Amino acid sequence: MFKNKILLVCILIAGLMAAGPAWALHEKSSETRIEDLSKRIEILEKKPMEEPSPDLWFNKISISGLLEVEAGYEKYNPDAADEPSEESSDIVLSTFELGLDVDFIDHVGGHVLVLWEEDDTEPIDLDEGYLSLTGTEQTPLYLHAGKLYVPFGNLDTYFISDPLPLELGETRESAILAGYHKDMCNVFCGGFNGDVDKIGDNNHIDSFFAGAEFSLPEDDTRMLNMTAGVSYLSNIADSDGLSEANDIDGDGDPDGIRDYVGGISAYLYLDLVHSVYCVAECVCALDKFNAGELNFGPDNESLRPFAWNFEIAYVTPADIGFGAKYEGSNDCNDFLPERRYGGIVFCSPYENTYLGLEYLYQEFDNDDKNEVVTAQLAFEF
Repeated sequence: MFKNKILLVCILIAGLMAAGPAWALHEKSSETRIEDLSKRIEILEKKPMEEPSPDLWFNKISISGLLEVEAGYEKYNPDAADEPSEESSDIVLSTFELGLDVDFIDHVGGHVLVLWEEDDTEPIDLDEGYLSLTGTEQTPLYLHAGKLYVPFGNLDTYFISDPLPLELGETRESAILAGYHKDMCNVFCGGFNGDVDKIGDNNHIDSFFAGAEFSLPEDDTRMLNMTAGVSYLSNIADSDGLSEANDIDGDGDPDGIRDYVGGISAYLYLDLVHSVYCVAECVCALDKFNAGELNFGPDNESLRPFAWNFEIAYVTPADIGFGAKYEGSNDCNDFLPERRYGGIVFCSPYENTYLGLEYLYQEFDNDDKNEVVTAQLAFEF
């Protein structure tokens, strides 16, 4: 019995001696893991945050937009003694634009702009949509293909209302535009299938445009900055305004013309010490339309539409501006006012926010007169 007890004690001692190294090994491995984890955390804390990769799809998309709300009052005074004057006023959401620009890959991009104008483009309209190819700094070529505004004129203004050259010359078509833009010079040309064709001709891509623009390099220290340009359109009847005027029978489609009439635009923009701004522009047909081809003229009268605009504006350092304009037209009858005078005051109360008040006085070829007062609140993002 005594021997058995001694044997049992020896077995227990041997087991404890065998288990000791295992416990020590387990304790050591746990400490090692904790030390390794602490080191990894320290490394991560010291490592700077990585910038999002420019290759991510959402970094290639930019969204922009414009909201314009207008309140207006208009008084129309006909020249005829037996016709009473007419007055009206209204508040409208004049413009909603939403643009999407995408850089697919290097030198390849896309642009889409949808437009909604109350009482004009309802429901919403795809205003622009085109693909763009751009070159390198060594070869600054570019190409736009799709629905776009043909670069016929500059059509810029400091006023709320569109200038008369825009009313006459603005042209939106599905076209191909190619150009070369390097430093001070931008030269371009392109073609499209217009809405107004020669009577009896097949429907083909037979309208084209070309132009050049020259700008002084931007320099904030220079007293004068200037941009000047000239452009040509082979068929000015394709402009948005004149194509509607060619709808003689009123069915909603242009009726065609016997001969294409080219158009030309020239403009000059001056920036004096970033405070005084001048805009001068003209758009005109190079020949006369045959009698009866435009619905705003007598059936027996040939017309050669011409419109011009001159504006001057002064903007204070507090972003408060004042402007005046004088513009007119010839051979446009009741389509455009023969003379228009106007003034505007505007400011930017907040970032990307515009608030303006405009007054226009208009005289037409038939001696009718019109006065318009417009207030606008706009936000661009």
